[in-house]
Amino acid sequence: MSIFEPGPSPWPQRMLSVLRIVAGLVFVSFGTMKLFNYPPSGMPGFPVRLASELGVAGTLETFGGLAILLGFLTRPVAFVLSGEMAVAYFQSHFPKSVFPTINQGVPAILYCFLYLYLTCAGAGVWSVDALIAQSQRRA
Repeated sequence: MSIFEPGPSPWPQRMLSVLRIVAGLVFVSFGTMKLFNYPPSGMPGFPVRLASELGVAGTLETFGGLAILLGFLTRPVAFVLSGEMAVAYFQSHFPKSVFPTINQGVPAILYCFLYLYLTCAGAGVWSVDALIAQSQRRA
């Protein structure tokens, strides 16, 4: 095996699943912080009202993150979450500075493109989506 070639099967699909699981798990914590103040943010105004923009973001992050964690409807959920992160970046971070390292928008950018990647790549082998696809192939 060369360092310039893709890894041998089944490892790329397994690592895609690991990436998705870790990203979903961490992303859920952003949502639960907004909705339930857990983990405690230390910022005033948390938890937020559900009818607010932050409440909608918290709901998307909590339930979208759970869907990503489980690998359920990964492509459409990842597409929505990618858009949410793009909006979050341009509404909250970009006005502070053009530079993501200065405006603290690096996580929003990384999540935006990670979810865009999952929109194209799918959930990987360890997912509800893979179980559904497998049962459809059998039928």
